[in-house]
Amino acid sequence: MAQPHKHPEELPTEAARSLIDAVARANPGIFIITGGDPMQREDLLPLVRHASGRGLRVALSPSATPRFLEADLRAFRKAGVRRISFSLDGATEATHDAFRGVPGTAARTYAAIAAAQEAGIGIQINTTITRQNLGELEAFKPLLISLKPETWTLFLLVPTGRGKTSDLITASEAEALFLRLAEWEQEAAVPFRIKTTEGQHYRRVALQRWAARGGKRPPRPLPIGDGKGFVFVSHTGEVYPSGFLPLSAGNVREGELIDLYRDAPLFRSLRAPDLLKGKCGRCDYRSICGGSRARAHALTGDPLASDPLCLYEPSEQAEPAPLPC
Repeated sequence: MAQPHKHPEELPTEAARSLIDAVARANPGIFIITGGDPMQREDLLPLVRHASGRGLRVALSPSATPRFLEADLRAFRKAGVRRISFSLDGATEATHDAFRGVPGTAARTYAAIAAAQEAGIGIQINTTITRQNLGELEAFKPLLISLKPETWTLFLLVPTGRGKTSDLITASEAEALFLRLAEWEQEAAVPFRIKTTEGQHYRRVALQRWAARGGKRPPRPLPIGDGKGFVFVSHTGEVYPSGFLPLSAGNVREGELIDLYRDAPLFRSLRAPDLLKGKCGRCDYRSICGGSRARAHALTGDPLASDPLCLYEPSEQAEPAPLPC
């Protein structure tokens, strides 16, 4: 739940700088500062400068608040911010505001997007897919084309915290959603990249559709998942496989980040596709997909169980599927 005041154990400036140094030693493709709302940190701008000075590609994931709209985004661009992501969970202002439960949120989000683009910062749009907005898929396309994001990331709900099981779409609905997204990408119907978070089986669907129909653009799925090419560090320094899988591997105050990522038993198990259980464990796409470990944990209590939102049934003798050349 959102809190109006910072946590008493939140990493202070020097500890945050030390974390950034540890992230730089890990040499990730991108370093995302998220929250809560990172704009609430008074030291955010110098921390961005420190991160970019260490060679990190910095992105922000703020809330579209009046505080953000008052910020000097050109200063953040100069400090090293290369991308800012914003949440849009409805294709109209009314549906987004209803989803968020706060009137005026959509208008502020559109203003924040325009401000970031005016400052020369690329944008990403994040959309959490639930029963509330699944029917708006086609309406999102013209909206996103008009907003010109670099990437549209669809988050498939993990029912933790505020996310309720009743808001989950079904496995059949997820499959239909992914098929439609794969069609958009293959037909070059959208000028932005499409990604999914906690919807790893989109990679399978995209590869299957490309192979079956001989699409012009072979998909290039990155086999990234919870704890596999991704690590989440909380505001208090706890190290998690993702922001949706609340199992800590340790704390950066007590251990080196890259060592925790490489060697913690939790992370090692999540990176071993042969340890997956049920149909995920025998799936021919397990190395590319692997399913949502966060949703498996949320719904079954076991992070290595099958992803309940995937309907694919692999054969008993399935061989690992190769990536396209």
